[in-house]
Amino acid sequence: MGDHQNDLNDDVFSFFTTPNDSDFSASTATPSTLFNRCSYSSSSSSGDESHPSGPSVDDSNKRIDYMIQFLDRRLSEDGNFDGIGAESDGDGSDSLPEFVGKCGGTGIFKVPIRSAVHPNRPPSLEVRPHPLRESQIGRFLRTMTSTERQLWVGGEDGGLKVWDFDELYGSGRSLEAEDTAPYKETPEMEVGSSVVCMIGDEGSRVVWSGHRDGRIRCWKLTADHGIEEALSWQAHRGPVLSIVISAYGDIWSGSEGGALKVWPWDALEKSLSSTMEERHMAVLSVERSYIDARNQVSVNGFANTLTSDVTFLLSDHTRAKIWSASPLTFALWDARTRELIKVFNIDGQLENRTDSSVFPDFGTEEEGKMKITASKKEKAQSSLGFFQRSRNALMGAADAVRRAATKGGFCDDSRRTEAVVISVDGQIWTGSANGILMRWDGNGNCLQEFSYQSSGILCMFTFCSRLWVGYSSGIVQVLDLEGKLLGGWVAHSGPVIKMAIGGGYLFTLANHGGIRGWNVTSPGPLDNVLRAELAGKEFLYSRIENLKILASTWNVGEGRASTDSLVSWLGSAATGVEIVVVGLQEVEMGAGVLAMSAAKETVGLEGSPLGQWWMDMIGKTLDEGSSFVRVGSRQLAGLLICVWVRYDLKPHVGDIDAAAVPCGFGRAIGNKGAVGVRLRMYDRVLCFVNCHFAAHLEAVNRRNADFDHVYRTMAFSRSSSLNPGAGMLRNIFLSCSVACLAYQFWPIHWSLLLLVSSIAAGASFGVSVPRGGNAVGVNTVEARPELSEADMIVFLGDFNYRLDDITYDETRDFISQRCFDWLREKDQLHAEMEAGNVFQGMREAVIRFPPTYKFERHQAGLAGYDSGEKRRIPAWCDRILYRDSKKHLGADCGLDCPVVSSVSQYDACMDVTDSDHKPVRCVFSVKIARVDESVRRQELGNIINTNKKIKVMLGELSKVPETIVSTNNIILQNHDSTILRITNKSEKNIAFFKIICEGQSNIEEDGQAYDHRARSAFGFPQWLEVSPGTGIIKPNQIAEISVHLEDFPTVEEFVDGVAHNSWCEDTRDEEAILVLVVHGRFSTETRNHRIRVRHCPRGRSAKKHYHDKPKNSGEINALHRSDYQQLSNTLDVVEQLRNLHSP
Repeated sequence: MGDHQNDLNDDVFSFFTTPNDSDFSASTATPSTLFNRCSYSSSSSSGDESHPSGPSVDDSNKRIDYMIQFLDRRLSEDGNFDGIGAESDGDGSDSLPEFVGKCGGTGIFKVPIRSAVHPNRPPSLEVRPHPLRESQIGRFLRTMTSTERQLWVGGEDGGLKVWDFDELYGSGRSLEAEDTAPYKETPEMEVGSSVVCMIGDEGSRVVWSGHRDGRIRCWKLTADHGIEEALSWQAHRGPVLSIVISAYGDIWSGSEGGALKVWPWDALEKSLSSTMEERHMAVLSVERSYIDARNQVSVNGFANTLTSDVTFLLSDHTRAKIWSASPLTFALWDARTRELIKVFNIDGQLENRTDSSVFPDFGTEEEGKMKITASKKEKAQSSLGFFQRSRNALMGAADAVRRAATKGGFCDDSRRTEAVVISVDGQIWTGSANGILMRWDGNGNCLQEFSYQSSGILCMFTFCSRLWVGYSSGIVQVLDLEGKLLGGWVAHSGPVIKMAIGGGYLFTLANHGGIRGWNVTSPGPLDNVLRAELAGKEFLYSRIENLKILASTWNVGEGRASTDSLVSWLGSAATGVEIVVVGLQEVEMGAGVLAMSAAKETVGLEGSPLGQWWMDMIGKTLDEGSSFVRVGSRQLAGLLICVWVRYDLKPHVGDIDAAAVPCGFGRAIGNKGAVGVRLRMYDRVLCFVNCHFAAHLEAVNRRNADFDHVYRTMAFSRSSSLNPGAGMLRNIFLSCSVACLAYQFWPIHWSLLLLVSSIAAGASFGVSVPRGGNAVGVNTVEARPELSEADMIVFLGDFNYRLDDITYDETRDFISQRCFDWLREKDQLHAEMEAGNVFQGMREAVIRFPPTYKFERHQAGLAGYDSGEKRRIPAWCDRILYRDSKKHLGADCGLDCPVVSSVSQYDACMDVTDSDHKPVRCVFSVKIARVDESVRRQELGNIINTNKKIKVMLGELSKVPETIVSTNNIILQNHDSTILRITNKSEKNIAFFKIICEGQSNIEEDGQAYDHRARSAFGFPQWLEVSPGTGIIKPNQIAEISVHLEDFPTVEEFVDGVAHNSWCEDTRDEEAILVLVVHGRFSTETRNHRIRVRHCPRGRSAKKHYHDKPKNSGEINALHRSDYQQLSNTLDVVEQLRNLHSP
């Protein structure tokens, strides 16, 4: 940091300069989304913010603790081999030797990639690490925008969070979520209505937000760094779905049913400048000042063409137009006159102005004839039997259910528009739910389509020469302005719903509420340098957590356990463990139960009274409520899994999801199958799967197929549909009716269960959508099931694998002699795992207990094995296997191998006699490597601010091309137009420009400027047209900008959307101060030109205003033609303006 001041004067500009003032409300507004890099600071720092302090004492102590722990692990490696076999697990207990299945390192069975910095994506800044879903209920973050100094985020509860860019690397220890970067937030329950949309207004130094209750709110930062509501009014009856600021500073807002309103800046400006006593009247004035855009629709003949929700609004500053978008249509508006120009659909076809209705009339005469014909046909079939007619009707209904489930909803359209942005070259990009990108010109003509992902596009953002696209799969892709894919990566574990740029980062907001920052140069050469530097400091921000997990399985054979059995099974085993997982099989069986279960699954219901009884009894045994808390469960017919965690661990456990995969009767009925629970602990994913596979000695291949089906198709993720319940209410009556018929007439009509399985297979149990890999290109990598992405998987249950080539008597003899080693050689499961056919790469502790199947109920000891007519051969049907993060034997726990486990206990409860199976339990000793995101974030800031190689690379990437303008002074009168020429003098670098209006003033007779007024979002005054307002200048090329004086003789006042009063415009000379903002491809620094444009309606010469008097600091300084000065950002421009002789 010592070279900081020198760097500011160098041609090589550092991305990471420290702003002089981080307070958005106290700083002067800036004209563009150009940003200063964040400083390495701590939230506990005090004093001058331009001299940030280092890490806090707490963070320093944590670094020391992590380093000591790291050294202890390294020193113990020589004497404590942490591989597979009989060794110490690091906490003093011995682990058991294990059997390992083959073929575990390839394909979908490969351990997921983990590392300190992921090798297949750029290093990220964890602004807000992925929060646990359970802690965010009712207050998920849903939208985001940025200003020059801050990142603003709105939530479901109406609250706002604000991050200052110069504090992004700081510690958040004083916050509720200590790993989050320091932020400010609105007081709890101050708003209460969900934030739907937001937009930053640099010109007014405020942020505007649209809410679910139909209100628009204006926010600003106060002098004491708090967030204050500056203005609020009722804008719409329905929710404010979209909001944008036009090129002329007006606010446009969209709502349901095609509602579109324009809020003129003049009325808003008066309200913002009002005192607290005047605020109430100001709000009433604003509420009635809107312009109803639907009046323009009626005038221009577009009646009834714009009735869909206005979900997106886009301001085209290049041509001074507004795009309003509904899911399937677009409308183009003139931003100055607010007139509708054209309406067209997503295919680019113009909408018919004369359409009287957008909905077809389905009540036709032909339809009536079809109903009559159908009625006659039903009467002709009256001779058929009751069951035959019922079967035919139900089969038809089942087909309808499958079609509805496949479509995902009756009004679903995969082509609906989900995102709209405009690039600096004036092209509009739209993204759809089917992953299609479309590029349009400014007049609404579709130019090209692109498709790089099949998942839906949810958000997009453009800056300079790049376009970022966020997908529902969590992937972010980077394209150039020609649509060429530059790279991509998995940015989040959930859908990416919003993007913003600031502080040198592209920020992505995930559906789960996590926020990450990605360097704007990524993908690029800087990524590898940052990745290597950050990975080398892993020992400073990583730590190891130790815990024990008890997993247990029991086939209860449709019975109930006594209290003594439950205590014997789980009571003592749960002592000293943090997580308890219990899997039960055959909780309840029978045709009626299976049919009812399948019907309930069809409509998203699960569970039963008997299943609840088991969970209550086990919970009572575990002292649920005092020691443990139940966090998740799932039941599918006779299968039940439930997970408990200790109370002190509960804050670290969340994102609980459940899933079920039926494997019986055409992969639809739950007599066989699996249920699973997935949770996240210390930011690591653990999955527990309870299975019941095909029975009988000879069904080995069926059992293998059951496992493969479960592993590939188990899907924990919730539906990505915006309306996942669409169409399900229609199926409730059908499903329940089918279940009742199946239960009552099962002995007579077997096909009804098959019918239920058909409905369930089509409407409930969908195949999972595999998640793509981390490296994204045009050709996607091999798809991976969700179980493949877990850091640890535990499979437990009645796998039904038997013993081969051995008789009943031989097995009993070996059991009585406890010769389990020889019996294990006959085990079907081990043989199949050795061949790589099942449980690939999974591990199981060596079995040292008797076979757990099959026993006579309520007979104790080994004499209780089945002695009936069938004399089933005893077998180890009930098993517990697992896979952790180890890629090879002896791997130590670290960020590249975050979950390492061993088995300290693996036994069966032979004294429990309530079922024909014995319960089996397994205790895992688990080590989990976690990241202290607060310390890691500070280390990233330290690297960025001190590494000279990174500074040099950023300087090369962020060079601003030198440009000159043809004039700095323009006088317009009598509808004049003039051409402003911008020349890019660089030989190789492209220049990107944007023209904004810093403000306007009235010019008096003495030539002085008075009554200087800032413009909302730096919008142009109504009398001025600048085209194009943005653009790209290639090396050694000239851009021509038209500056035109519009005819604006009168001003209209709107009340409740209708024009009421008009009066003549002020005839005094007016002056607008334009700022030409120029930056390079990745630059956060700008080189700015200031141009004065004077409007002289009286027709007299205004030249004397510039040259009659000698220039001094107290007068308006007119820059000579092509006179140029470098201003690092808009704040410098405003400082120059403050020197003008203006109030």
